[in-house]
Amino acid sequence: MLRRLFITGTDTNIGKTVATRALMQAINRLGKSVVGYKPIATEYHDTLNGKRNRDAMVLHETSSIDVTYQDVNPVMLENNYGPTTTDIQFPALSAGLEKLSRVAEQVVVEGNGGWRYLLNNETFLSDWVKKEKLPVILVVGIQSGCVNHALLTAEAIKHDGLEIIGWIANRINPGLSHYAQVMDRLLKHLPAPLLGEIPYLLRPEERELSHYLNAEKIEMLWGKELVAS
Repeated sequence: MLRRLFITGTDTNIGKTVATRALMQAINRLGKSVVGYKPIATEYHDTLNGKRNRDAMVLHETSSIDVTYQDVNPVMLENNYGPTTTDIQFPALSAGLEKLSRVAEQVVVEGNGGWRYLLNNETFLSDWVKKEKLPVILVVGIQSGCVNHALLTAEAIKHDGLEIIGWIANRINPGLSHYAQVMDRLLKHLPAPLLGEIPYLLRPEERELSHYLNAEKIEMLWGKELVAS
């Protein structure tokens, strides 16, 4: 039974967090407990509760189980401009995932940037995803050029031996005149089912988003034997 999955995107700032929130809300509507996991986050700001990353805060607030912010986001980096000198150890990321898996039926892991996000000069975050054998949901930010980005990302995921169990379209450019044509091409060429389309919204991180996803397709995913529980 599917217990945990990984959310990646075609690029940075294309709506991974919005799609992750929508998926978590949809899972919760199925009657399953769910927590979000942002193992590595970049760019934080000061709050009354200490330094926080906005995306990780959304995952924390959307989780249906009472966990700490540090459980959701154990590693926080100062910027998103390139490989870090911080010593990020895979066992620590895996320990955080395992801890959340013990308290919730479902764990939704959100990545950073795109599939080949560099942790350092030699290691990608996708190497950890491969180690954990996590099934992947691809978020496509619908804009000019996204078909190429989406297909290349899908090829890289497949090359790494992982399964794309679905994809979510997130409209980030409300002025895109050929939206329908872009969607047609993605539907034809991406090797996974479309789980939903999220329209361009103001403050989507504060909204109920589950109704933008196909509830039947989401429920079918949890009936598939994809990864060891």
